[in-house]
Amino acid sequence: MSAVSLRRNALLLAIATALVAVAADWNRAAGLVGLWGIPCGLLLVGLAYESWVVARCGLSLVIEAPQRWLLGRKSAMRFGFAQVLRLPLTIEFAPSAPAFVELDAAVVAVKIPAQDCVQTELHANACRLGTATWPPQRVRIAGPLGLAWWPRVLSPALQMNVVPDLLRGARGGPGADAFGSRAGIAVAAGAEFLRLRAYRVGDPPRVIDWRATARSRRLVSRDFASDQRLEMVIVIDAGRASGIWAGELDRFGHYVNVAARLAQYAASQEDMVGLVTYAAQPLAALAPARGAAAVMRMRALLAASKVEVSESNALQAAIRVRSLVRQRSLIVLLTDLDDTTATGQLVQAVRLLLPKHLPFVAALSSAAAETLARAPAREWLDPYRVLAAQEYCTGQARKVRALNALGAPTLVARPEQLERAVLESYANFRRQRRA
Repeated sequence: MSAVSLRRNALLLAIATALVAVAADWNRAAGLVGLWGIPCGLLLVGLAYESWVVARCGLSLVIEAPQRWLLGRKSAMRFGFAQVLRLPLTIEFAPSAPAFVELDAAVVAVKIPAQDCVQTELHANACRLGTATWPPQRVRIAGPLGLAWWPRVLSPALQMNVVPDLLRGARGGPGADAFGSRAGIAVAAGAEFLRLRAYRVGDPPRVIDWRATARSRRLVSRDFASDQRLEMVIVIDAGRASGIWAGELDRFGHYVNVAARLAQYAASQEDMVGLVTYAAQPLAALAPARGAAAVMRMRALLAASKVEVSESNALQAAIRVRSLVRQRSLIVLLTDLDDTTATGQLVQAVRLLLPKHLPFVAALSSAAAETLARAPAREWLDPYRVLAAQEYCTGQARKVRALNALGAPTLVARPEQLERAVLESYANFRRQRRA
């Protein structure tokens, strides 16, 4: 626990004690001898009184926050302080958070009414997936006589669980299918009825044959001869380079959010979606499935994922994808292009997936490098920095062209633009497939 900090009144009494003692020593006057004990005694008695009052204040802290935090999205939380004294209490506290949470606050002053409670709202941003316990909060209490700050450490019982973000914006409506609403395309519109089969989890209500269901007293669905639904596998790079920060999140955090939102949107279109995460070896895999249940399984797997310390091997991931899906599918690779060469593993992975599957590569660009490449030179090192940034941007554009030439559509976008670019590309793939 920190030491007690003296306030203005205590400092004034300490100065008065020193001045009286010095004056008595200089003047050698009998009337001044021992007078220094009066301000000193008042200071000691006052500190003892404040210590007694603070010990009986019953200060407590309760933090109200969502049990599930969405990765990369600011959430409101309330710090509630209560005390039992019959006089107001003033406190200051320095909010602290787990290592991967950014809290928008410095030292906050709070005045708590007598025998009451008060709440202070702050905003926090979770930057990594996982579960963590909220750390103890350091608080200091102002003594009622204005003599000292009395430190306390309050331990709130709060555990946070960070999960992938949900779809937002214009596509939030249909994308919310995984959690209730549904607004997909007309399934099998104009298609020829093929057969009846047992209901599978995730089948939309409009493919259920209600007459057959009533006769058999179990759900029965219909299959159609021309099914225009798309099968897709999202492949996420969880290797060492994915831990590099790109804006408010690291690369892996952006990949996870894009994958979760893309899966949510694909479910609203009643497409089948699967998942593969990889580093040096494939880490986890889900076979393509449709519906809310598939999205929930994918979100649970993503929430338990983390960046590995090993290098990435996209070729091993491609082999796992080939064993996971048999029919032609869209393979969305969320990775970086830092090590994409003519013989690199990403290029080999693309060649392995073609021509049976359609690989689509999405990567993050460096906003800092793009800005530096256009920055004017002000110091003697600036021309070298600008040349390095220009070389990085030129090399990345060259790698994009090389992958496009192989037949793998590739895009590079800034973190704030990646989700929109991937969703628009996915929508274009669907339109081309239906054409």
